[in-house]
Order: sequence, then structure tokens, then C-alpha cells
Amino acid sequence: MESSPPKRNAGHVGEDGISTLPDHLLLDILERLHLREAVRAGALSTRWRHLPSHLSLVHLDASHFRGATSLQVMDAFTDAARALLTRVPPAEGVCESGALKVLVLSFYTSSPHLSSIGRLIEDIVSLGQTQCLEFCISPLGISIEIGQEFMAFSRAYPVAFSWLTTLTLEYHAFGHSDITDLISTCSRLRHLSLRFYRLLDLHSTLKIDVPCSELQELEFIGLLCTRIELVSVPKLRQVECKCWLFNNPPVRFGYVPELRGLVLASKAKAWQEPFALSECLSTSVGARNLSTLTLCFGYQMIWIQPEPPKQLIAIFRNLTSVRLFGIFSECDLSWTLFILEAAPALHDLALSRHSCAKPHKNSAEKTNVVWEPSKDLKHLNLEVLQIFGCEDEDKVTNYMRLVMERAVGLLKIQLYGESPCTYCDATSLERSKAEKASRHRIKEQLTHGSSSSVEIIIC
Repeated sequence: MESSPPKRNAGHVGEDGISTLPDHLLLDILERLHLREAVRAGALSTRWRHLPSHLSLVHLDASHFRGATSLQVMDAFTDAARALLTRVPPAEGVCESGALKVLVLSFYTSSPHLSSIGRLIEDIVSLGQTQCLEFCISPLGISIEIGQEFMAFSRAYPVAFSWLTTLTLEYHAFGHSDITDLISTCSRLRHLSLRFYRLLDLHSTLKIDVPCSELQELEFIGLLCTRIELVSVPKLRQVECKCWLFNNPPVRFGYVPELRGLVLASKAKAWQEPFALSECLSTSVGARNLSTLTLCFGYQMIWIQPEPPKQLIAIFRNLTSVRLFGIFSECDLSWTLFILEAAPALHDLALSRHSCAKPHKNSAEKTNVVWEPSKDLKHLNLEVLQIFGCEDEDKVTNYMRLVMERAVGLLKIQLYGESPCTYCDATSLERSKAEKASRHRIKEQLTHGSSSSVEIIIC
């Protein structure tokens, strides 16, 4: 006897086959769509109408809303947030669980709307099922009051901020203790990004002393203060500091025992002097587990000074990967070996060079960096060397020979073309062909008559 076909939900005769599926499967479909499409599906079908307010993942971005003014944009954003975030008891036959596990909100610091957003978020997190709460907040205009408005917002809704896991702030100005106070309030905060951030007193230092925080990642872009001091951030694993404008070094590390990755990237200004890496790292009580280091110089002045390995070996003993990007092509490369000397566990080293870079206003003068590596240096663990940009064949060839002589465990060298450049024709077909020919000539010079087992790869 044949089995009878499955029954459709009562009251939905004539609807499409997908609409007959149970709510949890329909929600799974909606969560694979862009939020706008999910909301449209709810608006077009009575069967789907209740589902958007039961999504477990919501990402709302104010920049996706339209309005004649910024306030109208925030009106539309707040209305959408209210529609999606207001949880009501489920009706009979409707999905039983309305747990919102991931909530990502990108909005503007607009005083008339912050209270509505704060109340909605506190209602959601009070259910105790939120796993990830992210804010990306930008100002409607540039004003020193913006930071004060944001701090008032965080103090008015402490329950919401206590559930925050990721926070990105753009163009905000704060007092010297505001960031430490904010991190202390956000007890679950793991990722913090401050972009084009400034202190109200530009000549003061941003000190972050949060020994009980969960903070794991810090990003600083366009810093406007004298320096950052990470006094105590015990769970911090990654720091990125880009485009600082004042003093070198831009950051000093205190108690950061879990620090694994450091990225420093900026074009040197005329008033900045090169600094030694030990200046920002050696004072640290706990930064002894650093494993990846990326330095980007923007094809301008090299803003670090080579230094004897004894000053760095305690810090670099666990370093396995180094990226030295944005080296101007006229610069000698042998100075990079001071890191090789100080990092016995280093596994891979990458360099990027470029022959053209339009100097920016107030750029520091490019000067060659001189460093004579130890003649008895024998590195046992370096296996991979990558070089991006191989113009000036003699300079690149001599450097590769230098590394091959000292890195006795080297397995392969990878030669890449130049990275794309907005200021020159680095990506033109003619230049690309010439640059590829240079890489082949470099390989021929190094392999002809050589007994070395190092594999040289043209990428």
C-alpha cells in the first residue's frame, strides 16, 4: 500500500512547497540570505511574515538605509531594528525559539536614537542567549562632543555593553581614562578597533590598564595622541597599529603575556625618528610569546633601527613569521638580517619592495639603512624566503646569496612580481613582462653552477 503524501500546514493550501516546511527549516533558509531579502520574504508572504523576528543572526547597517538626511537614515534604521529585535511570545504553531545569538549593528552616534537602540539591545541580551554582539559606530559629524555622547550612551545602558564582544569606533574623541573605563564596562569585549581616534588632549598618552578584561585584539588606525601604553592587558593576542602621526614608537607594551601577533604600518613623517623595536617591547614583563611580526613602511623611510640580537633575543625567541613590507627599492636589504640573528625559531621571512612611490606631504627623507650581519651567523630554522618586487637584480641577487649562506636550513625562495600601485604603471603588461624577466635572470644567476639544494620558484 502506497503511503499518503505529507500534509501541508492547515490554512496554507495552495502555497508553494517551500512554505509547507516547518519553521526551523524556513529560518535556516532565511539566514542564508541577505537580511534585506529575508525581510522582503516576510513582507510578501503571510506564512513567512513572523519569521524575520526569529532570526538567530541579524546584521543591520545604517549605511544601507535611505533618507534625505542622516537623521532620517537613523529613523529608518531604528524602525528596522525595532521590527527585527522585538521578541514576542510565539503563537500556536509558530517557532518556539526566538533566540538571537549573533547581533551586528553599524550605526551613527545620533543622540535622538541611541536610547531606543539601547533599550532594544538590553531586552535582547536579558534573555541570556546572545553569543556575539558587535557595534560599529561612526559620528554624524566631526565634533569633540561625539566621544562624550558615546560614553553617556555606554553608561546609560551598562547591561547592553556588558554583552558587547566587538566594538569599532570611528572619529571619536575621548578623555585619557575613557577607553580603560569602557573596556572595564564591557566585560565580554574581545575585539576593539579605534579608527581615527584622538584624545581630547593631543599631547597626552593613551594608557590601557585592564587586568581583568577579556580583550584579545586591539586595532589603532590614524592615532592622534602622543603614544599608546598597554599597561596590563593579560589576554591580548593581537595588536595592529597603523598610520600614527606623532611619536615613535607609537606603542609600548607592559604586561601582555599572551601577545602573539604585532602589526605596525605607517609612512614616516618628517618629525619622526627611527626607533629600536626593543624600545616598545623590551620593557614588557610578559611579551615573550610573539610569533608573527609585520612591519610596513609605505615605501618611505625605514622607521626602525637594526640593533644587536642580545637586545631582542628574549622577545623574539618564539618568533616564527616576519613580514617586512613597503621597503623602498633604493634601500639596501642586508639590514633585515638583524631580525634573523635575534629570532632563532624563524621559519619564514617575506620582503616587499617597490621602485615607485609618490611621496606624501611631510614625508621623512629616505635614507639607506646600514647593518653588517655577523659573519658567523648560521640560522637553522628558516625554510622559506619570499621577495615581492625584484627590480634592481644585483641588489636582490646579493641579498638572496647573503641569506642562503647563513640560513643553512633554507628550502625554497619564492620570487613574486611587484604589488599593485596606484601611483605608477606597476601593473602594466610591459612592465610586468620586464619584471618577470628580471626574476628569471636572478634565478639563473643563483642556480648556474651552484650545488645549493634551495628551490627557487618564479611565482
